[in-house]
Amino acid sequence: MWASTAWKEYTLLDCGRGEKLEQWGPYTLVRPDPQAIWDTPRRHPGWKTYHARYARSNTGGGRWVKKDLPQRWQVHYRNLTFNIKPMNFKHTGLFPEQAANWDFAMEQIRTAGRPISVLNLFAYTGAASVACAAAGASVCHVDAAKGMVSWARENAKSSGLEDAPIRWIVDDCAKFVEREIRRGRRYDAVIMDPPSYGRGPSGEIWKLEENLYPFVKLVAKVLSDRPLFFLINSYTTGLAPSVLTYLLETLLTKRYGGHTVSDELGLPVAESGLILPCGAAGRWTAAGK
Repeated sequence: MWASTAWKEYTLLDCGRGEKLEQWGPYTLVRPDPQAIWDTPRRHPGWKTYHARYARSNTGGGRWVKKDLPQRWQVHYRNLTFNIKPMNFKHTGLFPEQAANWDFAMEQIRTAGRPISVLNLFAYTGAASVACAAAGASVCHVDAAKGMVSWARENAKSSGLEDAPIRWIVDDCAKFVEREIRRGRRYDAVIMDPPSYGRGPSGEIWKLEENLYPFVKLVAKVLSDRPLFFLINSYTTGLAPSVLTYLLETLLTKRYGGHTVSDELGLPVAESGLILPCGAAGRWTAAGK
């Protein structure tokens, strides 16, 4: 498992009974987590003194119950700064387990020995975009939600990367890639974090299990002649890491060589010393990397 162990301002304090207790900088949050199906004695005092808890509703959805929490604050990871804003459906605007992938991408870029261009699809609030730009890459950040792209730009500015070579694109990812293919534009690396389920701008239904393979096949057409890496992240329950390996080996290794490694992502739990699983990732890298 790839565990994100380098955090200084985020800690997964405890988890169990379908919830997790987290420290985000100076604030403690309780949020639902479907993976934490075990029981826990909840000895950590944060279970009683948290600043906010996301309470599920019996009719679906839920709401934040806030004791003492600002609308936004910042956390830092290495030389990166991210703006945290608790919002609907329990999210904060950052997935801390993805730090393992940020580290992977930054290392690949820094040791490439040449300029690298990165395409980040379903790019959300831009943590991976900011990480790649900080490592020296030029980045094309694509997300269909205008608000998420604005948030990503805030994160870039907060990280001192306001003038970094990042293209900010509000668009449907598949339609954007199709246009890039027609334009002949190519990228050395691709990062994608596609949703499990969603709807396109014209009502198209996206199901990860049905659409991921043809989408990756499409995106592979924008790779340069010397691609560096291709990273897929997945939160879909039941989609094993080995599925991502099979997909990337089939579509990329046969054409470019290199190799694929896939595994679960996870966060260390301070109270138990165990690691909470948080989805899976597949990483294809070029030969010699």
